[in-house]
Amino acid sequence: MRTALITGGGRGIGAAVSRRLASEGYRIILTYCNSGKQAEMVVDDIRNTNIDAVAVNCDVTDIREVALLATHPWIANGIDVLVLNHGRYDRVLAENLEIDHLRRTMATNFEGAFLVWKAVQKHLEDDARICVIGSQLGTRGSPHGADYSASKAALATWARSLAQSVAPKGQRVNVIAPGFVATDILAGDSAEKRTSREQEVPLKRIGTPEDIAGTVAFLASNDSSYITGAVIHVNGGLYLP
Repeated sequence: MRTALITGGGRGIGAAVSRRLASEGYRIILTYCNSGKQAEMVVDDIRNTNIDAVAVNCDVTDIREVALLATHPWIANGIDVLVLNHGRYDRVLAENLEIDHLRRTMATNFEGAFLVWKAVQKHLEDDARICVIGSQLGTRGSPHGADYSASKAALATWARSLAQSVAPKGQRVNVIAPGFVATDILAGDSAEKRTSREQEVPLKRIGTPEDIAGTVAFLASNDSSYITGAVIHVNGGLYLP
């Protein structure tokens, strides 16, 4: 049985990825921190399709909790796909950013991803696929999310470095950089703001979590067997680096 581990898999993009990879036949381990009820609903949905799944409460900034996650028996049997999806985004103007805030964001978005990978790396199969959920803001920056942008830039650069290191083993590492996606980050938009965002995107719509999940499924498949170290922008043409 192939196994996929998805961090932050209880809601938004992570939930869509969990469901999509389950539909591809993967047994799912998803982690959550503050969305236990939602995570269990995702697990129930997957189990109703006769695919096994489990939700694990894990604060990725806590090295002890991450170490405990790595002892899960499904992980010990080998991980085929690792999706590093968790994250935090607090809107703070770059000029008002304080060091403590920057450290919290980096600890979650960048260091947390590293800690999870480090804890489970010995359980990754030789042909494991690692998908890192970054952001377009990791390339273009943001006046009200400098800490988030910096964390996603660090994450992408680390992932591309890792891709070069593990390629001889057959493992592949790629980054997905979403644009506007209908998740909690945009949940507070007014109708006017939502329309404004849609008009800004050349494809004239906000992305869905399923759009990102489809890209993860592609990167987890043999159809992408010659792709590693890539940053794939999934944004409807909003940003073309």
